[in-house]
Amino acid sequence: MSITDTEGGRGSALFPFLWKTVKLLATVALTFLGLLIVTFLIGRVVPVDPVLAVVGDRASKSVYDKAFIELGLDRPLYEQFWLYLTKILTGDLGTSMLTKRDIVDDIARFFPATVELATVGILIGTLIGVPVGVWAAVRKGKLVDQVVRVLGLVGYSAPIFWLGLLGLLVFYARLQWVGGPGRIDIGFEYSITQNTGLLLIDSAMQGEWAAFRNIFGHIILPASLLGYYSMAYISRMTRSFMLNELEQEYIVTARVKGVPEWRIIWVHALRNAAVPLVTVVALSYANLLEGSVLTETVFAWPGLGQYLTNSLQNADMNAVLGCTLVIGAIFVGLNLISDLLYGLLDPRVRRRA
Repeated sequence: MSITDTEGGRGSALFPFLWKTVKLLATVALTFLGLLIVTFLIGRVVPVDPVLAVVGDRASKSVYDKAFIELGLDRPLYEQFWLYLTKILTGDLGTSMLTKRDIVDDIARFFPATVELATVGILIGTLIGVPVGVWAAVRKGKLVDQVVRVLGLVGYSAPIFWLGLLGLLVFYARLQWVGGPGRIDIGFEYSITQNTGLLLIDSAMQGEWAAFRNIFGHIILPASLLGYYSMAYISRMTRSFMLNELEQEYIVTARVKGVPEWRIIWVHALRNAAVPLVTVVALSYANLLEGSVLTETVFAWPGLGQYLTNSLQNADMNAVLGCTLVIGAIFVGLNLISDLLYGLLDPRVRRRA
């Protein structure tokens, strides 16, 4: 083989990879641009005057007009969007009218609490939901399958704020098995240094095990509720994927060859079912990150959901739009990660790409 042939082969292999990368980046950029357009339009159609949010409802007309011009609201809509876009690209989400701080700083302060709560919740939902879904698929039509499906239906149907109040009444007020509302008792609040903002990790790294137990006691109940909510979806999808895999010819072939049933289920079938499950778990995690508003409100959890709720109640639209943008970016990012993992786990996807 000549050097020219070798270089041609490398070039022909490199071009599809570069083309795929360009398409992926273009898709992400267009999605993010669409997200920016939506958040910008939301800020223009909501029945809240951004000028009054800045100057107050008792300001004079001259003060109102001056603020109106300073905010750029006298300019055409496309110029307003361009100003909005340039600010976002430079990391400027504006200033919160409620806290008087930069919204980026507020999000950096409150978001770790939401990440910690959602992460523990998705771990509970995945570690329980996947085995339960596999078990239900293997025992299709039996009592176990019916119980799993009913529990999943309850997880979808029951209002999470009602479950939260019920959980506080039973496990905190009556049985005293868990900590109450909040993230940590005030007696332990200053015993640890918040390096990452994730209190479980910070307390463990600093060897503050009494604080770790206190933090765990506070997080386990709201995280379990979120985990139950995600488990209902994950178990249902796992059951569906496993039923599809158990009907494939390679399963029949494996049984004919005498492969142990546990290996057929937990190695062959589950490995193939795990490919689409990546997307399911990623989307469930994104839903917990943005959908834990009611849970954080019930448990007085100082996360992004409670910050967003307070901003909505006080008509702080800068903070609302900033949180909306961050949540949308999380969905885009997790979708991108799940697509990449999908390709790594399934060689057929890489060949089609």
